[in-house]
Amino acid sequence: MRPALDPDAARGMLRHVRWLGGGSGAGKSTVAARLGAKFDLRTVNCDTFAAHADRSNPVDDPLLHAFMAMTMDERWLDRSPQEMTDTFHGHQGEGFDLVVEDVLAIPPDRPVVVEGFRLLPRLVAPLLSAPGRAVWLIPTPQFRRAAFATRGSLWDIAGRTSDPPSALAKLLAREELFTDQVAAEAAALGLNVIGVNGDLSVAQLTDLVAERLGLATNRPTPSPRPPK
Repeated sequence: MRPALDPDAARGMLRHVRWLGGGSGAGKSTVAARLGAKFDLRTVNCDTFAAHADRSNPVDDPLLHAFMAMTMDERWLDRSPQEMTDTFHGHQGEGFDLVVEDVLAIPPDRPVVVEGFRLLPRLVAPLLSAPGRAVWLIPTPQFRRAAFATRGSLWDIAGRTSDPPSALAKLLAREELFTDQVAAEAAALGLNVIGVNGDLSVAQLTDLVAERLGLATNRPTPSPRPPK
C-alpha cells in the first residue's frame, strides 16, 4: 500500500505549479502548450496511464485494475454511462497521488503547468497556495464532439468495440456526465471555471486562462528603450 499524500507538506513545494483541468475535448493540451511557449513554463500531461499503471497495485487502485481486466465491449457497451463514470479510475481520483509524486520530482527552477482531466477539483484544491492557481475548462457536448472529430479521434475507442455507434453514444454521454460533475465541484469550491463553446479562438482562450492563472500579470516588464 502506498503512503497517503500529505497535502499540507505538498502545498509548499507546489507553489510554482499551475493546474489546468476539465472535460475531455476542451483544448487543455493545446492551451497548456501555448502557455508553456508564451511564459516559459514546463508542461505536464497527467492523463497518460502507462507509467502509472506500471506503478499501481490492486489495493490502491482497484478501479484501474478492474478496468484493465475488461474487454472493450465490457468497458464501453455493457454498462450505462453513469456506471462507466462512477467506476472509471481517472474520474474517481485513483492514482492522483502518483501525479503529485511526478510533479514533485520536476526541478522547481521554473513554473510548471499540469493539465489533464484527472485533475479533479476536490483533489487539487488542498494543494493550492491560492485559488487562482487552477482553472477548469468545461466544453459543451457539441464542442467536445467537434473537437474529437477534428483531431481524428472520434472513433478511436468506439471503433474497437462490436457496436461502434452505440459505444460512441455511451462514451460521449459519460464524458458529459463527468464534465458536469467537474464543473459543479469546481464552482462549489469557488475555483476558476471557463466554459468552452467555440466562441473564443484558441489564442483568446489561452489569454483568458493565463489571466485567470495570474500568468499575464507575472510577465517580466520589458526594459525601456533608450530615447532616440
